[in-house]
Amino acid sequence: MGLTLAEYHRLTPLPRPGGVLYVKPGARGYRDPVYELLQKVVTPYGERALDPNPGVGLGSLPLEGRMEVERLETSKAAFRCLGASGLRAHLAPPWEAEGNAYHLVVLALPAGRGTAYVEATLVAAARALRMGGRVYLAGDKNKGFERYFKEAQALLGYGKVLKREGPVRVALLEKEREAPPLPALWHRFQATLLGESFTFFHLPGVFSAGKVDKASALLLEALVGEMGREGVRGKRILDLGAGYGALTLPLAHMGGEVTALEDDLVSVLSLKKSLLENRLTARVLHSDVDEALTEGEAFDIIVTNPPFHVGGAVILDVAQAFVEAAAARLKPGGGFFLVANPFLKYEPLLEERFGAFRTLLVREYKVLFAEKAKRG
Repeated sequence: MGLTLAEYHRLTPLPRPGGVLYVKPGARGYRDPVYELLQKVVTPYGERALDPNPGVGLGSLPLEGRMEVERLETSKAAFRCLGASGLRAHLAPPWEAEGNAYHLVVLALPAGRGTAYVEATLVAAARALRMGGRVYLAGDKNKGFERYFKEAQALLGYGKVLKREGPVRVALLEKEREAPPLPALWHRFQATLLGESFTFFHLPGVFSAGKVDKASALLLEALVGEMGREGVRGKRILDLGAGYGALTLPLAHMGGEVTALEDDLVSVLSLKKSLLENRLTARVLHSDVDEALTEGEAFDIIVTNPPFHVGGAVILDVAQAFVEAAAARLKPGGGFFLVANPFLKYEPLLEERFGAFRTLLVREYKVLFAEKAKRG
């Protein structure tokens, strides 16, 4: 038996000096050596600090009560923790930080989000700092720390590595020169899905930027094969972990009444722009799995291409919560479509939650299908 939906959504209090830090499954920055080393090294400098990648808030915690700390967070799961912990935070990407406003930046490198996102974050940090301001930069040398440290030095000026633990590094840099403008943030690409052409718009850091991933295309093919296009029209559809809309847009185009849930704000903004530019309608909610839905909301069809990275316990928690949410939110007689890497063992979970499942397609990825038993 894995994680239940209630267990996934539960916030756990951890005692900390002067209060409580809340954590939960699916939220970054807890039991993470990068954040833990950052917390050991960070000391106050000046009056105002910025944390543009706080996760649950561990890295900038030593500054709390000693400086005014502003946190910009994109994950709804992490934002729920920050709020419960009483840590000041806004839902915003790092590039929305106020310019020339901070004496100190505390940054755990968001290396898992790709180079474009890290580089935009570094420029945003440089722009947010006042001249003479400082940056604590933390990362893993196996995830590009050396390269990003050099980029930060090119942006800011002097810097040195303060502490090393295993592959984790924390550096301190000082702003000695004016920061460049932000890089171009919006990008677009075209894709043909089920014979229809769509233009997708996205910001840095979204999953499968620049091309629709093969798993999503395979799920759509399997869904139409199972239900036909007309089987989608007028149906209440839930897209769990919608990203920039690779599933949402085609399903809305076929006449589905789509609700798209996504934990990452940057993906939410990308999806909303893609819908607008393609003249399609869907309800888009920034949501930690299904927490933004009202109690008792249920759907005819649920689709998901769950997040997955090898060795990421956070990610596997989320993927499992998606299956639990689908079981809870599907109407009796409704269908659940899941696409995944062949080696990921979702089958026992579907068997347990739905009683049975079928494998619809296997081609690099596998598409699994489960129906919720009708009552009576």
